[in-house]
Order: sequence, then C-alpha cells, then structure tokens
Amino acid sequence: MIDRRRIASVVDSALELAVVPSWSRIGFDLRRSLMDWDDAALPRLDGRVVVLTGFTSGIGLATAMRLGALGASLHLIGRDPGRVGTVRDRLVEQSFTVTTGLADLADLDQVRRAADEIGSLHEQVDVLIHNAGALLRSRAVSPQGHEMTVAAQVLGPFLLTTLLLDQLRTATGRVLTVTSGGMYAERLSVADLEMDDAHYDGVRAYARAKRAQVELAREWTRRVGPAVQFHTMHPGWADTPGVVEALPTFHRLTRPLLRDADAGADTLVWLAAAPVAELGPGGALWLDRRQRSTCRLPWTATPAGEHYRLWRWCEERTAAYLTD
Repeated sequence: MIDRRRIASVVDSALELAVVPSWSRIGFDLRRSLMDWDDAALPRLDGRVVVLTGFTSGIGLATAMRLGALGASLHLIGRDPGRVGTVRDRLVEQSFTVTTGLADLADLDQVRRAADEIGSLHEQVDVLIHNAGALLRSRAVSPQGHEMTVAAQVLGPFLLTTLLLDQLRTATGRVLTVTSGGMYAERLSVADLEMDDAHYDGVRAYARAKRAQVELAREWTRRVGPAVQFHTMHPGWADTPGVVEALPTFHRLTRPLLRDADAGADTLVWLAAAPVAELGPGGALWLDRRQRSTCRLPWTATPAGEHYRLWRWCEERTAAYLTD
C-alpha cells in the first residue's frame, strides 16, 4: 500500500532543496495536492480579534478576505486613507466585522496611537499579523531618524507587539510576521542593520530587516514563553503589486512561476486559524504549512549574543513610547 504521507514528505523535502520550484507556484500546487489541505476544515474564528497591518493589496488583502470569511473580527491598519476606506467598504460589503486604523508603521508616534486605539476598541487581541512593509530603492529616514526599512519592519512591529502584549495573552494568542526568503542571504548583524547613504542597497536592507524579524520571533518566544506564540512565515514568490513595483525585472522574468496572492497568504491564514497544538513550539519559520530551517547557508548563522543585542537595540529605540 502506498504511504501517501511518506511520498508527500519526500516530495516536500526535494522541493525545498531545489528552492526555485519550492517557492514558486509549482511547490504550492504540489504540496496542496499531496498533503490534502482542506480549507473547509479550518476552525471558525468567530469572536476572535485579528489585527492585520498592510491589508490594502496583495497578500494582506487576500489574508483579510479569508480571515473575514472565517468569522474573525478584523482590525486593519493602513497608512493611505483613501485605500483604507475603499478596501474597508469592500470587506464590509462581504458582511465581515471590520474596524480600521490609520498608521505608518515607520512612525513610532503613529504606532503608539494605533495601539491605544486598538485598546479602546478591543479588550483582547487573538492574532496580531505584521504584514506591512516595502522594498525601498532609495534610502529614506523615519520621523524618528531611523532608516525607513528598519523602522517599518523591525521597530514599528516590535513596538506594536510590546504595546499589545497583555491583550495577546489569550488561549489562542499569537503574533505572526510575514518575512521573505531573501533573508536567507543575510546574517544578523545589529551594527549593520541600518545602512547609511554611502552603502545603501534596498534589496540588502530589506533582507537584513527580514532576517531581524525571524530572529526576533525566536527571542520573543524565549522571553514570553507559551503564553503567546510567535511565528514567522515566508510566502514564497508571489505575484503582488509590491513585487511588480520593487522588483520589475524579477517579476518580468519569473511571472509564469509566481504564486497568486491567495497562495502567498495560505500559510498565514492557516497559522492564524490552526489550533495551537498543531503549531508546536513558537519561534518557527514556516513555508507552505511546514516548519523550515531559518538558515540555509552556514555563513549566515546568527552569532552568539546577537539575539540579545538586537533585543536591546529595539528596546532602547522604542522605550520612550512605552510610558504613559
């Protein structure tokens, strides 16, 4: 008798070694077929509050649509009032329960106001999803003077998580961060996290911030324990407006292989809805509903003590926003 699970495991491992088929729509389609993913079996989320940043297009919008269909109460954070209003109306037309907030995650003052607003609207938060972020070709700085990529994708999420941590201490509380496979090319170095004008490279800045996200999830897990689960996921290569804008050549060359936004959002939705017992210990990195190694190249392994230095770096830069 053919052991379907054994075949699925072998195919999954072979795909992951090859990278390109793994991260493309080929890998997603094969895994979905072999592993018999049944979206209808995902638990309902009625009564649970999901806070999602970066929801107006691509993976964020696909995530909001699917979580809303599962009954979640959505609190959605975006920075463009027009787009926020348009997408909110679209979701409300689906009879989803939706509240929204305006905030640029790179601006720590706005992050603090967003957290206060969430606290006034919701007694608890069951799932916090960090999806906002963009690859910037030119260096820019946040209102607090931090390089924009790091501000929006490391400091802003760190502050929002810290401010909402007590509300996340529920039976199903979890924090999920959308990272990128590009982080595999970079080693965590806190001293090099913010690139200066002379050495700025948007792709590398983005990859370094994404590496920091993965390492912070592990550090959050170590410090908070099982009271809240922290996980990261990378969506593979997805055809989203962000990719078209930031990586036009990559998009043009790989478009036939790219996943659609719904496929890119699949593991994120599953992580938000699955029972805690199915996720195992926190601090994991996921692709296509399976845990993955956080390091593929030996020279990108995180040096001893760098987790602690990253944590202290984030604490020092957000401390002023934690006092009343």
